[in-house]
Amino acid sequence: MTQAAFYRGGRQFAVEPVTPRQPGQGEVAVDVAFVGICGTDMHVFHGNMDARVGHNRIIGHEMSGRVCALGGGVTGLVVGDAVVVRPLHPCGDCPACGAGNAHICHNLKFLGLDTDGAMQGTWVVPAFTLHKLPEGTSMEVAAMVEPLAVAVHDVRRARLRAGETALVIGGGPIGMLIAMVAQAEGAKVILSEINGTRLKMTKGMGFTGLNPKEVNVAEAVLEATGGAGADVVFEVSGTQPGVDLMTAAVRARGRIVMVAIHAKKAEVDLFRFFWREVEMLGARVYEPADYDRAIQMINEGLPVAKLITDRHPLADVQKAFEALDGNATAMKTLISVGHSTGGGAA
Repeated sequence: MTQAAFYRGGRQFAVEPVTPRQPGQGEVAVDVAFVGICGTDMHVFHGNMDARVGHNRIIGHEMSGRVCALGGGVTGLVVGDAVVVRPLHPCGDCPACGAGNAHICHNLKFLGLDTDGAMQGTWVVPAFTLHKLPEGTSMEVAAMVEPLAVAVHDVRRARLRAGETALVIGGGPIGMLIAMVAQAEGAKVILSEINGTRLKMTKGMGFTGLNPKEVNVAEAVLEATGGAGADVVFEVSGTQPGVDLMTAAVRARGRIVMVAIHAKKAEVDLFRFFWREVEMLGARVYEPADYDRAIQMINEGLPVAKLITDRHPLADVQKAFEALDGNATAMKTLISVGHSTGGGAA
């Protein structure tokens, strides 16, 4: 028997014993080490996704762990391998899959939302979702691979080049990771964020943090770029002011990457797109290469551990979600599931 955290609706989780199932053909069982709580998980907690996840779902998809059993036909993995899961299960038959874009499959299933996820002692997943970690990788830090892969994908979609100026609007975990990846790729990074605690985290990271409540960010970007504007703008805030800023701060023929999921249709200055020949790019989740790059960047020393602000055992998952809800000082919360963490703590 092992333990699993079930979302029961009404902002409630129940931690209960479960019997892990054996992996079937093409599947792998993973002993989970750590699971991160993301914004989507918080949407589940708030009841905004009940129609999708129901009231008997084990959620969680930002994770690290070790292989504990192999199903039939699985090659390239052995029991004990340190791994992370890329939690996407495409259909393989739709036009997007046929065009080689399986990560935006028309019928995409997201593990941990559409199926049970990682907040359990042993998680059985398709073998193709696994990425091996170099031995010695901290299991805590490895739980950051999934959100880092999001950031890697966003920056790759932007076609960002060394020496360019990137404006990141929104300094939550994904925005901060985008800023870190963009800087690692050689960009000059400006981050716009209204939360003072998050802005303090930018100190010592090498990029400029600006509070739009205190300064006109668009004017500051123009001043920093000799009147040109940002080469790339990442909209990560999901707010109307963020959308207003993205068009005001981008240069002629600049690129805007839409990262945030907006709850309602935003008003966009389309004249600005016409006048300056601006390009907008959508960016959703990640591809296998983004996971590989994220793992590489972590093992090259990208300081993602700075974003881990809270840790709770699985037994306290309810407390963890309640503590994170509306917490202006928290960034990334990890749930320790209780298995071997190999490689030490971050």
